[in-house]
Amino acid sequence: MDFFARQARVRSSTRVLVVLFALAVIAIVVAVDVLVFTLFGHPWIRMANLGAYQHRLITYTTLGVLAVIFGCAFYRIRSLSQGGSVVAEGVDGIPVPPDVADPKLKQLRNVIEEVAIASGTPVPDIYVMPQERGINAFAAGYSASDAAICVTQGCLDHLTRDELQGVIAHEFSHVLNGDMRLNIRLMGLLFGIMALSVIGRQFAWSSDGRYEDSERDAERKVMGYFFGLGFIVIGSIGYFFGRLIQAAVAREREALADASAVQFTRQTSGIAGALKKIAVVPEGSVLLVGNRHEVAHMMFGDVDPFNSWFATHPPLMQRIRVLEPWFREEQLLPLERSLQGGLDGYHGLAAADEEATATKKELPPLEWPGGADVATAAVPAVAVVVASAAVASPSNVPPPGNFQQARAVRQSMPPSLIAAARKPDTALNLALALAMSEHEDLRPRQRRCIANAFGDDVLSETDKLVTDEMTLPAAQRMPLIALSFPALKQLPQGRLETLSETLEAIVGIDPQVELDDYCLVRLLRMYLREAAKPRSAPVEGKKKLPACRDSLSLVCAVVAVYGSNDDMSARRAWLAAMNQAFPGEAFNWQTLPMEWQPKLDHALDDLDGLLPVAKEIVIQSLQSAIQADGVVTSTEKELLRVVCASLHCPVPQMSIAT
Repeated sequence: MDFFARQARVRSSTRVLVVLFALAVIAIVVAVDVLVFTLFGHPWIRMANLGAYQHRLITYTTLGVLAVIFGCAFYRIRSLSQGGSVVAEGVDGIPVPPDVADPKLKQLRNVIEEVAIASGTPVPDIYVMPQERGINAFAAGYSASDAAICVTQGCLDHLTRDELQGVIAHEFSHVLNGDMRLNIRLMGLLFGIMALSVIGRQFAWSSDGRYEDSERDAERKVMGYFFGLGFIVIGSIGYFFGRLIQAAVAREREALADASAVQFTRQTSGIAGALKKIAVVPEGSVLLVGNRHEVAHMMFGDVDPFNSWFATHPPLMQRIRVLEPWFREEQLLPLERSLQGGLDGYHGLAAADEEATATKKELPPLEWPGGADVATAAVPAVAVVVASAAVASPSNVPPPGNFQQARAVRQSMPPSLIAAARKPDTALNLALALAMSEHEDLRPRQRRCIANAFGDDVLSETDKLVTDEMTLPAAQRMPLIALSFPALKQLPQGRLETLSETLEAIVGIDPQVELDDYCLVRLLRMYLREAAKPRSAPVEGKKKLPACRDSLSLVCAVVAVYGSNDDMSARRAWLAAMNQAFPGEAFNWQTLPMEWQPKLDHALDDLDGLLPVAKEIVIQSLQSAIQADGVVTSTEKELLRVVCASLHCPVPQMSIAT
């Protein structure tokens, strides 16, 4: 799924959200104005000259309702300012510790870590809802740096490893495609427009016993009940619009996330199997937690058996048949019987699949919720993945992909370094060790930086890890930082700030510092900064590409120089990149300055302010530079990953051999 096309759809969803929210606010304001005007005109109120005060009354009422709605929405969004972990804990999620012994939880952590490594993102906080027996999951946060992934106990009990991987890949697609920020904003807006029903209940309950037993007080008590009842009824308007907003914004994005997960995992059986089990297990994807409707739009499946108006996801059979067009509903019966018998369930289901494929029965055309545009976006993405897998292997088994590679990388890491990545203090030592240069003449100065910042004890522990770290292959350095990130976030804020400053000082010691070290430190510092203040994570930029011409030239030059063996090859790669970005223009090659690190930092920050369509051109230009010599080096991979992370874009798949 094209990230930049997906971003355009997210912006379209945001516009729909704004329109529906405005309609909901207008409807609520009008309803409250009518209620107040009607009740204040009643003889019980005995308000003289109501006509003279009519405009003032309506004005005050309107302003009061707007203040309540927007005030409650602002409060709710602020309460979620710490990112995804707050959302997960709000639905009774329990964090999964890094040293967990339970085999199901350990498998969950392994799968999430592998998906994070494959996607080039830091490992998110991991939560489980132990009381929820339905199959469901969600991702929450403002960016990849503060993301949390939460799954139900039903996922752990019912899903195989491949199916769990498909669900997690679906949730990571929301992380990579920028859906999570919109999800949190939607939670705040829904809280605002539903707040009046809560106020109405409080108004009605508090009026009981509030007044004395005089006739006048009795009338006021009745009026209190009427006001409360009216607000409850009006609150139902907010509830109605809230459910419509969730359905309108979420349904299309969930459909696209299914296709993205298939593109991500390179196979359909995992996510399709999870959807089939939702269809047959008694609990389905239902949640029991009281505030389940608040997070309904970000879940993997529907949290309630909604009617078609309020459903936040396409119907299950449509989701399954987009992934497996040959699938028939009656094929769920063998799976249901197998699950009831305590078996794995896939022997009977596989036989049914083979029968359906052999007979080639005609299926009615699919109607994709959200219209033809969604269907044309999602179905080809799935079809391409399935077709490529079929061509690659006669048995229709997909070739090893990113997930298999990520699993192999993770399993080959030294146990001592993985153990160090699990705890906050040792993760700090590991981050410092990874930033140390291979040049012997630079290390004494780097060690002094560490000792001055953290003391001799930290320096001693860091030195112990350097020995193992120096033997680490380049392909494992970034993944190891991704694994250590959840532990690093647990450090006190002051210590994190000191770590960030020390890392910057270590790589700024001398221009001799390797680009690999710069990339690692740049990525880690950016993640730490965004995790410390989740709401400050960058949003969509507004600048056009010509405004960042010099910044793009420098970034392309760094990629060209460090990806080439000689100056002539570097110039060709740089020209290929610049011609991709600015076709038909003339360019003059400039060598890299000695102090390129701070300038590259500034250039990457500058490019992050581009419009999404301009960022797409930047990524294409970098790919042109990397592909110029037909070889992708590990340095080029790491640099591309850092650039994409700095621009808050997914890392593209490279189509040439490494």
